[in-house]
Formats: sequence, C-alpha cells, structure tokens
Amino acid sequence: ANKPAERNVAASTMSKTNATASGHALWAKMPKANAELFALTYGSLVTELVRDHDDIDEINSQLDRIGHSIGVRCVDEFLSKAEIANITIPTCQNMRDTAEVIARIGFRMFLGVSAEVANFSPDGRAFSLFLYDNPLAIFVELPPPKEEGEGSGGPDLSKIKYSNIYCGVIRGALEQVNMRVECQFVRDALRGEEVNEIRVELKEVLVDGAGDDYKEE
Repeated sequence: ANKPAERNVAASTMSKTNATASGHALWAKMPKANAELFALTYGSLVTELVRDHDDIDEINSQLDRIGHSIGVRCVDEFLSKAEIANITIPTCQNMRDTAEVIARIGFRMFLGVSAEVANFSPDGRAFSLFLYDNPLAIFVELPPPKEEGEGSGGPDLSKIKYSNIYCGVIRGALEQVNMRVECQFVRDALRGEEVNEIRVELKEVLVDGAGDDYKEE
C-alpha cells in the first residue's frame, strides 16, 4: 500500500548528476540548427526591433514578450520529448528543484548549454542562473554608452538587454506550471561583466498543487 508514496518520494528530487545526464540525453534528441545561423537569425530579430522602436526599454520589453510566447510552448515539447526518450522528470517540490531543471535540463535541451544555479534568497523563493556560454551572442558587440549631450539618433544600444528573450522564455514556461515569476537579466557579458546572470523570483503560485515549499506563508 505504501509503494506509490515511496515512488513519489524517490521521484521528488533529482540530483545534479541525473539532471545533467537528462539534459544531455534530451539535447541528443533535438533537431540541431547551425550555431552561427541560429545566432544570426536572432540578431536579425533584434535588429528589426531596433528599427521599429526608438525606446530602449520598449525593445527590451518586446524581447521579453517574444520569449514569453516561446516559453508557454516549450513545456509541452519538454515533457513530450522526455516521454519519448523515457526520461522521468520528477515533480519539483520547491524552487531549488525548479532551478535545477531549468538550468541543467531546459537550457541543455533547447540550447545545448547548461547554466549554474546559485544565490538563493533566504526564503528560497529567488535564485540566480549563471550562463557562461551564450549561443545568442557569439557575434555580438554592444556599442559604448552615448556621451551626455550626444545627439539622439535613435536609442542608446549600450543599454539593450540583448538576450532578454531568455527571461521571457523562463516566465512563460513557469506560467505553464502555475508559477508567476519575475525574471531579470542583471549581469551581461556583452557589457564586459564576467558572466551572464538571470535573476528569477517566485511571486505567486497560480493554483494549488505545487509542493508545500512553494506556497505563500
């Protein structure tokens, strides 16, 4: 009579090693695009947004919105590919589990790279994803900041969050599993920082059914 409960406990956590192995296995099942073509195609999207909008905040928002539309579709593909590959994705019981699935399975499956998870908040509801390899930005160099008083001539592209689409993808995907999060690109290697850092914070569990650690106090 206890066997189902035992299976649930066994499936409730995924070690970093297992998550990494699952990510590699799912990446092997995905159709591959040429990395250079992928980066250039994304660059064309960003260029089009720059042409269409004069406000840098609006460009960053549009990248987030596009990512959100992608993210809401990613979960179904993620789960169907895992089922086809006979890989069990355990139920996430808290944000630590969720963070590991995003970093070691999601990023690897769709992009062929992994992220590192760190800097959890004391309440366990916020964390950082560190991305050392960014396939979207392999040919990109941002211009220097505009000098004060320099003519307008369009938005200050040094302030663009070039890879902000990641934030939208994460938001959209987590919405599909009933979590509303805020997601921000807080450090960017394109600005000379040593790593790309994405900050994710759980704001609300949209319906009951997630693990107890997710629920509001």
